[in-house]
Amino acid sequence: MTVRIARLDSRALIRVSGPDARPFLHNLLTQDVETLSEGQLRFGALLSPPGRLLFDLFLWGEADGVLLDVAADRREALLQRLSMYKLRAQITVEADDRPVFASWPGVADGFTADPRVPDLGGRRYGGAVETDATEADWQAHRLAVGVPDPATDAPSDKTYPIEADFDLLNGIDFQKGCFVGQETSSRMKRRGAIKTRMLPIAFDGPPPPFGTEVLNGELRAGEVLSGRDGAAMALLRLDRTDGALTADGRPVTVRRPDWIGP
Repeated sequence: MTVRIARLDSRALIRVSGPDARPFLHNLLTQDVETLSEGQLRFGALLSPPGRLLFDLFLWGEADGVLLDVAADRREALLQRLSMYKLRAQITVEADDRPVFASWPGVADGFTADPRVPDLGGRRYGGAVETDATEADWQAHRLAVGVPDPATDAPSDKTYPIEADFDLLNGIDFQKGCFVGQETSSRMKRRGAIKTRMLPIAFDGPPPPFGTEVLNGELRAGEVLSGRDGAAMALLRLDRTDGALTADGRPVTVRRPDWIGP
């Protein structure tokens, strides 16, 4: 198997260090941070108090802190948000300029497996890494696997993490107790009140514009998010994914990945 490697310039790092780093983040994020060991990678998010998605992120455990892998154009906003929550916590929050790399379809030497879906490959932070692919190549692979990228696919604060499949991608620890926005996420999961999800769609030609309606007959079934020729992510109503779907006047087909289940 040939493993490809790309530098992800759309991602940037924040380092949280100090004696309170793990408990501080644990009380904020959807993921268990207190048990995050050195060299371990987890996926999670920071939500708004009403439970909507603000920042998707990866957490990388270091000996004396936690590295947060976030969308580069959102790093400054997350730095400000963490500083707002800091209060008297004994922590240091700072930008970290190490680059972010991805390998796929396998985990290259020196990389750590992506915690969401094994087929995504691996991630690495820093170091001298020789690349042989572009970030566009990586995004095409991610889309082929059918995994949403909230920073790209949902650039707003209106999406619930479960709509972005966080519950299926190891992005929420429902056993850890309280975190910001926990009540809404837990209620949606517990009651099975999940009416919409991000799913990949296939079609001929270039992607319909962002926000284009997906129709099931004359009924609205959802909207197109980001994509490329022949494929895109869409936010779809689960009760309207069967039947003949169209977007921008063209037929579209829902590709339901194996990891999403029946």
